[in-house]
Amino acid sequence: MEYRAEGAQRFPTSYTLDALRRAMAAGDILESRALSFDSEKRLHFRLGEIEAIMPYEECADGVREGAVRDIALITRVGRPACFTVMEIDEQGAAPVALLSRTQAQQRCKAEYLDLLLPGDILPCRVTHLESFGAFCDIGCGVPALLPIDCMSVSRIQSPADRVHEGQDILCAVKSRDTEGRIVLTMKELLGTWLENAAAFAAGETVVGLVRSVEPYGVFVELAPNLAGLAEAAPGLDCGQLVSVYIKSIIPEKMKIKLVVLHAMRDETFAF
Repeated sequence: MEYRAEGAQRFPTSYTLDALRRAMAAGDILESRALSFDSEKRLHFRLGEIEAIMPYEECADGVREGAVRDIALITRVGRPACFTVMEIDEQGAAPVALLSRTQAQQRCKAEYLDLLLPGDILPCRVTHLESFGAFCDIGCGVPALLPIDCMSVSRIQSPADRVHEGQDILCAVKSRDTEGRIVLTMKELLGTWLENAAAFAAGETVVGLVRSVEPYGVFVELAPNLAGLAEAAPGLDCGQLVSVYIKSIIPEKMKIKLVVLHAMRDETFAF
């Protein structure tokens, strides 16, 4: 079974009672959009013509232990959520399916995430940004942190300089924290310094992005994993586009010396 981020799962556009019975028997992981979170802290879904309820403790792995805050469940409303079908109650006037996101996440961890080793590459979906990094869905809504210092070799001011919410990216497993959660890195996947530097040559004039303004100079990013240092220049701001002349490339020191020629104000550019 391939475990994907929520919203990237393959799942039917509509469900039938027979399909849900088969999925329950097989233990399939399905997905649908959560429609509400009620006063009893249950998530509600509509699977075709069938009402479906996800009890509070089945809304995420860690709810039972108090490791998941209610806000993480409330914010699922309007968004896709994965689940298994625990039970279908057919005693009333209409069938009601009972769902478990907890079971789906526990299986994802046991059969996939817990088997990953440092250096393994996995697809991720960025869910939200913080000043210190980006949280990513690495399968069935299981979160992992991509720290800001693992996004790029060149200096960036914010995770938004590299990624955005909803973006699908590839990351590598960096480590596991003390609670066993995966910590991600992506800068190693952007090419080495030498690989990036090979695209440039001394004497060229190119467009770069100001990443850091220091008293001793300005760091200008030429590629996602490559930055050079220019002499201090007045009036430059982080995030500003500039044209730069490449004075020299020094592979043995992994340094590039630049001269800022022109600062651009309104142009947009992306590496």
